[in-house]
Amino acid sequence: MLRLLRKIRIAFSALLFIAFVLLFLDIRNRIPTDVADVLLFFQFTPSFLSFLTAATWATIGFVIILLLTLLFGRVYCSFLCPLGVWQDVASRIANWFKPKRRKRYMFRRSYSILHFSIFALIAATFLFGFIAPLGWFDPYSLFGRFMTHLVKPLFIHANNIVVDGFQLMNIYSLRPFEIKAISWVSVGVSGGLILLVSILAAIRGREYCNTVCPVGALLRLTSKLSLFKLTLDENECNSCGLCARSCKAGCIDSKTKKLDFERCVACYNCVKACKIGGVRYSRTFFKKQQVAYNSERRQFITGATIALLGGGSSLALMAQEQEKGLNTTRQEDKNYPVCPPGSISIEHFTSKCTACHLCVSACPKQVLQPSLLEYGLKGFLQPRLDFRTSYCNYDCVVCSQICPTGAILPLEPDEKHQVQVGKAYFIRRNCIVRTDKTDCGACSEHCPTKAVQMVPWQHGLLIPEVNQDICVGCGACEYACPTSPYKAIYVDGNAIHQKAMLPSFDENVAKKNSSAEDFPF
Repeated sequence: MLRLLRKIRIAFSALLFIAFVLLFLDIRNRIPTDVADVLLFFQFTPSFLSFLTAATWATIGFVIILLLTLLFGRVYCSFLCPLGVWQDVASRIANWFKPKRRKRYMFRRSYSILHFSIFALIAATFLFGFIAPLGWFDPYSLFGRFMTHLVKPLFIHANNIVVDGFQLMNIYSLRPFEIKAISWVSVGVSGGLILLVSILAAIRGREYCNTVCPVGALLRLTSKLSLFKLTLDENECNSCGLCARSCKAGCIDSKTKKLDFERCVACYNCVKACKIGGVRYSRTFFKKQQVAYNSERRQFITGATIALLGGGSSLALMAQEQEKGLNTTRQEDKNYPVCPPGSISIEHFTSKCTACHLCVSACPKQVLQPSLLEYGLKGFLQPRLDFRTSYCNYDCVVCSQICPTGAILPLEPDEKHQVQVGKAYFIRRNCIVRTDKTDCGACSEHCPTKAVQMVPWQHGLLIPEVNQDICVGCGACEYACPTSPYKAIYVDGNAIHQKAMLPSFDENVAKKNSSAEDFPF
């Protein structure tokens, strides 16, 4: 039966991994949000954070994971975690280039103090509203950034090469896809972390899971109480060491016939390796010999778990760094970054977002880009609306429908039309109508609500005027404005999202303007 479990694990985890890869590489936005919801249901950190926002049956995936761990151990790590599967892939690829004798694993001592210390630090920072460390090391979020900033650009380039080849043969069934911006900081951070994880996997198997991963630490604590545990049958085991050499977690000591179950990731490789059936699940919870906890460890486990599951509240907001530029007349006076529609406020967004970048990957206009210090250090790499790169489509609600943590709450298009994420401000001194004495009107032409209107000015020219009551802060005006390096019209984010008034004209005009593919010129 256990041998069959290993085959089920390989098939299930492979299918799930492929599904996640397709989800992040869906450049045409063909995958329904219902499918994404199913995939994200069993991702621990997104499910937990979403539960804190809206405690519904659709957000209890993390509870099911804990219950499975209480029954059978850390099945999440090998069955459900995409980063765990990636580590297995990296380890397998590395083995192709290793001598046969170096392909074996071995028993390694536990770095539990280091692992639980990292977990306690992340839990403490989360308790005080500093979610960034959790987002940096959460396995799903780390995998998401890896797919968004490293794999997806390569996929797009490959797609464009294929499109060019097809067009030479007069086949136009595919179309190219443009990358509007690349965040090299996010590429560097994501690439560095995934490289570290991959090297650890290639050399030492699931070392990241048992030394750094915060979800792994919590599941280690939970697995101490598992009802069924993998053990070595001391009567059957002959200490041949086959199980230890196949254990990617390095948790089997064949000499002493002991299996450190809290580090076991339920891959069942040891079951296949054992020729005499000496590895089996045993019911240990009701036996007389229980795992002994001293009072200090009991207090540490209890405190750390409460810290992680207790929820967090954000601290103070932060101001955006000023840009520096030359050959300009006046700099934009931006006080807050613009967080996505549906995120309610900067405080709510930064306290829930783990920077998995699924919204960045899914955004059809690519206006969502990783932040640096716009949200402050605690919001490092969390997405923001970058209107130098693109603009937020008036009718688009993709990010709100796909966010797995509740950082961006679901919106319907009609509801989004009144969500004011920021307000447009006009700097007459920068406008080319004033500086070059020429017609422009790009900002007004592409404003979906006509919050920017052209009014008479001098010498028969028209100049922009902003009605902030109906402005939703979509950034179409800022993106279309041709001035550089500073814009004549820009959007300053609202710390707390407000409700804009509906425009008085026919909204079909707005939809037509906002969906123009040749926007802005």
